[in-house]
Amino acid sequence: MTSQRPTLVLGTRNRKKGMELAELFEPLGLTVRTLADVDNPIEVREDGETFAANAALKAIGQARHLDAWVLGEDSGLKVDALGGAPGIYSARFSGLKATDLSNNRLLLEKLAATPSEQRSAHYVCHMTLSDPRGEIRAEADGICRGRIIGEPRGGHGFGYDPLFEVVEYHQTFGQLGPRAKAVLSHRSRAARRLIPQLIALLDSGQWR
Repeated sequence: MTSQRPTLVLGTRNRKKGMELAELFEPLGLTVRTLADVDNPIEVREDGETFAANAALKAIGQARHLDAWVLGEDSGLKVDALGGAPGIYSARFSGLKATDLSNNRLLLEKLAATPSEQRSAHYVCHMTLSDPRGEIRAEADGICRGRIIGEPRGGHGFGYDPLFEVVEYHQTFGQLGPRAKAVLSHRSRAARRLIPQLIALLDSGQWR
């Protein structure tokens, strides 16, 4: 992984998520890669009880294995009427072979008897940066509040985006598209909080 620019490995194989993150961090002068772009990444067991714990597991495990700076990110949807579920289980809400479609279908089933005014929800994202030694060097989180609508709208994004309405805009992330999501989302808010820490590391010469 040689480069004239410092390299940041995103600890995800999800290309859509990777594209969102790459667009946020590339202006810093970093070479941004995902696990799909590197040789022999490991499978990290995400058995933490919080988003922060899982983000740290992803970052530290891959950083030590790849001998690289790795950003671990864990995010998910918390629905108030479901006691905060699906939470850290968002990606596998409908089982080990879950898909976006099956997860969205299950969410709608569980909220079928819940009126729209009680469908408040929020996306959560936690980001953790590890250096090649496995030491955490930066962390940040972000939240985006909204509500779950009764049927999918829009074809943009992934996960629960077609069901997650940003109330102020009266549109889902699936309708708003990538430019709006890059400003409003939990992931972009976490990234904006993380960026000053990344700049400080780059300016210090510790990250090469």
